[in-house]
This record gives sequence, C-alpha cells and structure tokens, in this order.
Amino acid sequence: MAEHSASVTVKAPVHQVYELFTHFNDFPKFMSFVKEVTYYDEQRSHWAVQVIRQYEWDAVNEDWIPDQQIGWRSTRGLRNSGKVKFRALGPERTSVDVYIQYTPPTGPLGEIGATFGVNAYFDSVLQKDLDHFARMVEQAPPGALDPMSSHYLFHTDSAAVKGLVTGKQKEAMASDPMMAPEALAERKARIAREAEERRRAEEQRENARKRKAELERQITLEQKTILEREAVKHQQELRARETVRLNNPVAALDPRHTYAALARGLGDKDGLRARVPNFTQDPMTSRHPIKASKPEASAPPAQE
Repeated sequence: MAEHSASVTVKAPVHQVYELFTHFNDFPKFMSFVKEVTYYDEQRSHWAVQVIRQYEWDAVNEDWIPDQQIGWRSTRGLRNSGKVKFRALGPERTSVDVYIQYTPPTGPLGEIGATFGVNAYFDSVLQKDLDHFARMVEQAPPGALDPMSSHYLFHTDSAAVKGLVTGKQKEAMASDPMMAPEALAERKARIAREAEERRRAEEQRENARKRKAELERQITLEQKTILEREAVKHQQELRARETVRLNNPVAALDPRHTYAALARGLGDKDGLRARVPNFTQDPMTSRHPIKASKPEASAPPAQE
C-alpha cells in the first residue's frame, strides 16, 4: 500500500478551516486534480481524480472529530483511505495535515505507474491542491464557512475552469442555487466591489504612510537646521570670547596681594598669621612657628 502526506499552514481560525474543508463537492472549483465529488447522502460520496489517468471510488466518512479531524475509506473502486488533521497554531493560524493510503492498481498499469514515478507525481499534486485550499480559505471573508464566498474559486488552474470536471459534477453544479447565473453574476459583482474597496483601503494606507514619512522628514530637517544654527552661534561666541581675550590681556596676579595672602581664620595654622613673611620660606618648614630672634648680649661694662 502506498502512503502519501502533505501539510500546509492556513492563516485562519481552526473552526473556519475545518468547516471549509468539509465541503468536498466544492473541491473541483479550486483544486486541479479533483474532477468530481458528488454525494449519495451525508455519509457517502463518489470521487473522481486525475493523476496520470482517471481514478474513481465511492467513500464513506469515518473518524470525524469536530474542528480536529475528518477521515474516510473507500467502499468501491480504487482502494484508499485517509485522514485530515487540523491543529490550531494560534487564533488566526491552523496547521492542516493530510494522510492518504491507497493500493496501486495491479498488472501492467501499476508497473507503468511505478516506472514513471506516479508516486512522486501524486505527492506534488497533493501538495499543490492543499496549497490551493489554503489560498481559498485566506481569500474568503473573515469567519466565512462556505467556499462560494471565497474570491479564489474558479482560478485558472482549477479543474472546473480547465473543463476537466465529469458530467455528474457539472449536473451537481448546475443544480446548486449558488451556481445559478444570477448568483454567479451577484458573486462576480461582489468580488469586484470588495476588490475596489481593498484597493481604496490600500491607497489610503499608502497615502497615510507617505504623509507620515514626509512629516518625519520635515521634523528631521527642522532639527538639523536648529542644530546647525546652534553650532554657528556657539562658534561665534567662542570667536567673540577669543577676541576679547586677545584685546584685553590679564596681568598675572601677585600672590602677595591675593585674598589668601591676608587670610585670617581659615581654620588652619597658617591663618593665625600673615603668609607674606614666609612666602619664600622652605615649604617643608613653612608651617613651623617663627622663632623670635634672641636679643644680642650687651657688652659688659668697662671696668674702671
């Protein structure tokens, strides 16, 4: 038994993705290899796909879990079964994983398929149509649960547009009220109207972006002008101070006439006396008290 799988992440809530996937009969409108999905009743359906050649089977639903999983198995025709699992990755992101097992045809037809790599081709087709499903969901209105609301239906690569659908699928589509000429015309007008609204909204966003960018440019330019003006003013002030300094030289202060020279009560020993007498004294002894000079001894009186 051959096994195939494909995965895709859809930018939509898990409930919406699950509900849109269960509309099997709409698959030919946006998938490329599904030619027919018609219903016998709510549990049984008939499928026709084109992979190298056309394959058909009847299927019955099984193992359905709302918003989590759908499954099926064939009861007639090509023997196959599969499951599709849905997993929420966030409020607006859903992972979709498809798993299919089928028994390849026996005899020369099966051997030819194996020789020409039908399995690899089927993998690519399965992934391609799963990507089509993701785009269909993402181009539907928020919260929409009917594929007919999506703008992606009937794209150029779909089986319906390429004329690959079966006669039974055409009959089913013709009997669908949503496929009536009036409904299709209304849908076309709605899509055009919504496209125009999106274009206008995008144009408004672009204009707002441009206005914001222009405002930021003007603010940046004003700030640059202010900084340049302040720099010029600062340089002028420096030059003016330098001119004054050159034109009015300041004489060096005589330490003997400074405030410190006449300081009293500064809190240190030097403040008890004037510093002028000791100005040239050895700094290592400048704080020593000045010793009073001894009076010279008078000569002894002359003896008579």
